[in-house]
Amino acid sequence: MPFVTLSQAVAGGLFRNIRFVATDMDGTLTWRGKFTPNLLQALENLAAAGIPVLIVTGRSAGWVSGLSSLMPVAGAIAENGGLFYRAGCDVPVALTLIPDLAEHRHRLAQVFNSLKVRFPRIQESVDNRFRITDWTFDVAGLTPADLQQIAELCRQMGWGFTYSSVQCHIKPLEQDKAAAVLQVLQNDFPQYLPAQVVTVGDSPNDASLFDGAIFPHSVGVANVLEYVAELTYLPAYITAGVEAEGFCELAHFLLSN
Repeated sequence: MPFVTLSQAVAGGLFRNIRFVATDMDGTLTWRGKFTPNLLQALENLAAAGIPVLIVTGRSAGWVSGLSSLMPVAGAIAENGGLFYRAGCDVPVALTLIPDLAEHRHRLAQVFNSLKVRFPRIQESVDNRFRITDWTFDVAGLTPADLQQIAELCRQMGWGFTYSSVQCHIKPLEQDKAAAVLQVLQNDFPQYLPAQVVTVGDSPNDASLFDGAIFPHSVGVANVLEYVAELTYLPAYITAGVEAEGFCELAHFLLSN
């Protein structure tokens, strides 16, 4: 299907009421795995213009804990919706209720070990030890058919599954990025409605952010086109640039409106 480009959407006045940005990180704010000076400047400019940016990433709690203190953002959601770190605070707010953490981690390990019987090549991610709500393993070497089968196996065992360009995530069924953003908006930023939010992403674990019934304004940086056949929902608009260049393109349009 043909996509509406971001420039077309802006020209049509569709971004006039955007007041808040909720964005994925890896492959969206990064360029070849790193933050660029242009990206950091774009975040500074958005903050100065009074447009809060909320990072919504699959990265671990241990990794994200310092992110909201080091970058000019309003906060960061970790583990695809499991935890929220307010700006300047390294103590997370739980977005997924886990009554017994030790039991939760044990059950996640059991699911991973069951998958490993069927897919002996999968390897636990190096950051998994720093995680709380989900369990990760590397996506490298897995085909789309493998990923679809793994998702079904997780579902049969009562767990959710998603993946990005970097990792696969075994997670609680109800845990996803869109639900987490809605919860954070309600509790911490009640002055912003979903219609005033633009969501941004690049891969399958961002799919819920592209659900137009929740967020009518969603943007995929151009590299999202690699995953069109695997996305449950498609972004409303596509940038011309890939990765961080695409996000900077969005920031430029928001600041020019």
